[in-house]
Amino acid sequence: MTSPSPPPNAHPYLRAANTGVRHHTRALTPSDAASSPAADRQHLDVLHAHLAALLHLLDRLAESTRPPHPAAGRHLATAHTRLWQATSDVHNAFHMLPADTAADAETSACRPDRLPEGPPVLTICQRHLAAGHVVRRKTTPSDLRPHTTACVR
Repeated sequence: MTSPSPPPNAHPYLRAANTGVRHHTRALTPSDAASSPAADRQHLDVLHAHLAALLHLLDRLAESTRPPHPAAGRHLATAHTRLWQATSDVHNAFHMLPADTAADAETSACRPDRLPEGPPVLTICQRHLAAGHVVRRKTTPSDLRPHTTACVR
């Protein structure tokens, strides 16, 4: 049983984002798995931005769905928590990869006191801290696995 396809103008931005992710996945999947390029910081930064945007979307959907359909809202809230965990792991992987330059290596550790004026490499940390703030306001600690927002560099 398949679900009916949405009208062509339904959720155009989300459809475009899905198309972009599918295209990027196909581009990174060569016929020879041994020649597959390894992830780099730029890819993980863009992926983290996409996951953070999905986190925001899922949060809004859960909030609007919960009053009329509590069970569906709970499932969306659970998906939100799991997506946060994936976003957190992508952030941690970003900091595990080697920096491109010596300057990036010196400034890539998360330092909240330097985030607003920090170098561009800290954009992922700013986004992650902002997403973490929203997640922690709406999620109980028992729902989240043990996690800190400090980078593991």
